[in-house]
Amino acid sequence: MKVYLAVGLGAALGSLLRFLSGVLIVSVMGLSALWATGFVNVVGSFVIGLFAALTAPDGRLLVGAAGRQFVMGGICGGFTTFSAMSLDTFVLLLQGDIPLAGIYLVLVVVLSLVAAWVGHIVAVRLNH
Repeated sequence: MKVYLAVGLGAALGSLLRFLSGVLIVSVMGLSALWATGFVNVVGSFVIGLFAALTAPDGRLLVGAAGRQFVMGGICGGFTTFSAMSLDTFVLLLQGDIPLAGIYLVLVVVLSLVAAWVGHIVAVRLNH
């Protein structure tokens, strides 16, 4: 039951952070919602890569299953948004902006993978 509660609370926090990121990026900074979705996916990928390696069995941080799921399944799961990225891409396709749809999709996926890798590398160095 503890793990379920941890995931639920983490997801609520992650979703709130995603919403606030969108407000900051779109309303305050005046950028497109595409930037908000890309930002949360890249940052969330970095955080999950970092945290997964820091809390691995050979990691520097001793965190139990509930703590790992709070951050990785909850916060990161609530913060990142594959579905919004899919909708953004689909809308661009419907608007006939096929080049931007392709660039956006590839860029967000590649940058998210690179961010997870960089997070992992940073954590591995911190672990030693």
